[in-house]
Amino acid sequence: MTQVETNWAGNHAYRARIERVQSIEQVQHVVAAAPRVRALGSRHSFTDLTDTTDASGAGGVLVSLTDLPTTVEVDAEARTARVAGRAAYGDVATRLQAEGWALGNLASLPHISVAGAVATGTHGSGVENGSLATAVAALEIVGPDGEIRRVARGDADFEGSVVALGALGVVTAVTLDIEPTYDVRQDVFTGLGWDALAEHVDTITSSAYSVSLFTRWTDVGIDQVWLKGRVGDTAAVPPRELFGALAATSTLHMLEGGATEAITEQGGVPGPWLDRLPHFRMEFTPSRGEELQSEYLLPRHHTIEAVERLRALADAMAPVLMVTELRTVAADEHWLSSSYGHDVVGLHFTWVRDVERVYAVLPLIEAALLPLGARPHWGKCFVAGAAQLEPLYPRLGDFRELRRRVDPEGKFGNAFLDRVIG
Repeated sequence: MTQVETNWAGNHAYRARIERVQSIEQVQHVVAAAPRVRALGSRHSFTDLTDTTDASGAGGVLVSLTDLPTTVEVDAEARTARVAGRAAYGDVATRLQAEGWALGNLASLPHISVAGAVATGTHGSGVENGSLATAVAALEIVGPDGEIRRVARGDADFEGSVVALGALGVVTAVTLDIEPTYDVRQDVFTGLGWDALAEHVDTITSSAYSVSLFTRWTDVGIDQVWLKGRVGDTAAVPPRELFGALAATSTLHMLEGGATEAITEQGGVPGPWLDRLPHFRMEFTPSRGEELQSEYLLPRHHTIEAVERLRALADAMAPVLMVTELRTVAADEHWLSSSYGHDVVGLHFTWVRDVERVYAVLPLIEAALLPLGARPHWGKCFVAGAAQLEPLYPRLGDFRELRRRVDPEGKFGNAFLDRVIG
């Protein structure tokens, strides 16, 4: 009996043949030989983004990079690290910390692969922190002919090639900006009212190096505020109370009933950056798994209007919603980035794993948020298609042209790209 392989959440079964490669040379051979091929990393996408199936249902080959070495090569003079694309951020961070180096930011999960996270515009938080793609200095990509091309910051195609959804080839190595290691403290506050958020939203979201707000859209308001401050920064030590929200007296999980031992240390105890910037510890299974996720990122000046529109949908969301997280991301110039051209606030939804009921709610959320300029996170659940997304991405036409030039036969295409890129 053939084993069915799925994504991390278990809501998508891959239909393509999965080829587990042992070397970069084997990646090149598989890519050159296959009529349709895509890379398979940490499987943390919640849709058919990674799969090779096209609109007709025809599949291809998924290149699993899991067995490749997780190399990390530090160039201290350039302050960069060349890492394997398939490496998990947690593994890269551990290697960097051992040599006295750090990344400027991390996502909430350290288990996701570098190449996959970068390609989908995944991010951490902080009003001055860009998405993970902004730390990329260069990419090494296996193209449709099996040859490796290097695209570096400053090259003509660079800003169209980083957040590229796997449409331009298989990324085998990523060069990242690094900096000397630093410590972070994490403090949690509870019970921030809606009125306080509306009046002080900019102060709250800029009150630490990285800020996360968690809510279930009840009258309580923001249930938890997580502040991650870089030790030594003037804003690292939080106040005793935050506009009426009080400091938590024990470790909290953002999900009701969640295992707190999986959460990175709270309570203001300083520790290395890699042990505080993510929400979850590397040594534990990420989050719960039995869930779906969506996220929409919109210009920061629309934050309160977006909050008001979502509060009006609270009853519709409640049966399937576990929690919503609000985070900020600084603007960048990557063509398909959710924060292209302006600073954004991300509204991240963790849902129960009920595909039918979740997808019944998403059109309501998109009707409320897309008119405010909200862009869906490429790796999570959404329903908007190319016609709705085109006005939100000024360089989408340029990306299509780049894709035609790099992959004229559509070897790296699939049904997902057909729907959202066109």
